[in-house]
Parts: sequence; structure tokens; C-alpha cells
Amino acid sequence: MIEGRSTRLRALRSEDAAHHLRWRNDPQVVRWAAAGDPCFGPVTAEAISIAFDIMLRLSPRESAVFTVEDMAGGEVIGMADYRDLDPYAGTATLGITIGEKAFWGLGHGSEALRLLMDHLFGAYGLHRLELDTWSGNERAMRSFAGLGFSEEGRLRSAVLMEGRRYDRVLFGILREEWSALGPA
Repeated sequence: MIEGRSTRLRALRSEDAAHHLRWRNDPQVVRWAAAGDPCFGPVTAEAISIAFDIMLRLSPRESAVFTVEDMAGGEVIGMADYRDLDPYAGTATLGITIGEKAFWGLGHGSEALRLLMDHLFGAYGLHRLELDTWSGNERAMRSFAGLGFSEEGRLRSAVLMEGRRYDRVLFGILREEWSALGPA
């Protein structure tokens, strides 16, 4: 387990599938987490079962999915992941979703992402972490910037959401930028 002040990251368990199924079938969660991408949701219980069979077997040397819990009540509130870990280049791609709407805007997602950053820069000695969102998700963009990520580029009009085009916004942070942030 990786613990912060209000948030804990723990290994994914098979019983977490029920939460993922609920979140990925909630239109608001799908909207903010994946800009309405139909590959994210809605999904069937069978699709989640297949995905969990894969996620539970991931090699942490390449990728991992963590469950995000609220420290106060122990409630499962979201998921955080890294993927495309390249030990040669020293890079990985991150993701974060807080699926429990009661916890939106309270800093749990930012703290979970910071815990994941600390883990990857610390335990794996990586040089660079990256992630992206869509330009309509201003809360995520503020969170990423507040964690020290720099906007590195935009894929213009790359996201179609509810009939409107948005940019895909790319963010990155280097080890030395993370080090300058100090302890979480």
C-alpha cells in the first residue's frame, strides 16, 4: 500500500470489478475520465471480467492498475494506473479516475496521482512521466499543472465529445522537476 494524507493506493483485487463496472457505465464518469470515449464505457460485466483477468496479471515492470481508497472511511473511490513503462528510456504514462462523484473536487485524485508519481520516480528511478486529458476537462488540467506537470502539446480537435471538437492536451514532468517539488 502507498498512503498519503487522505488517499491510499493499493493493489487491484478481483472484488474491485463491481466498482469499475459501475463507474464505466456512469455517463458523467465516462465523460470526464475519457471524454465520452465509447471504448471506456458503457461496458458489460463480461467485458469487465475479461479486463480484470488481464489487469490482475499485469507485470509491474510494465504496467499496473491501483485501487484508490479514501483513508478516512476506507471506501473505494477510483483507480490509478501506469502503462508503457520503458526502463531504457525511463518513461511511463499515467492515468487517474475518481469514479465516486462524492469525492470529486476534494483533492483525492491529485493526491493519488502524486503518490503514483512518487512511487514511479522513487522505486523505478524513471526520468519522465506523462499523461493527457481533453481540453474540456479544466479540473484535470489544473490538477496536473498543480502537481508540476507542464503542458507539452496539443492534438488539435482530436476529441469528439457530444458533437463538439476538443484538443487532446499532453502533459509531462521530468525527474528534476519532480525533485524540486519536495515531499508530498
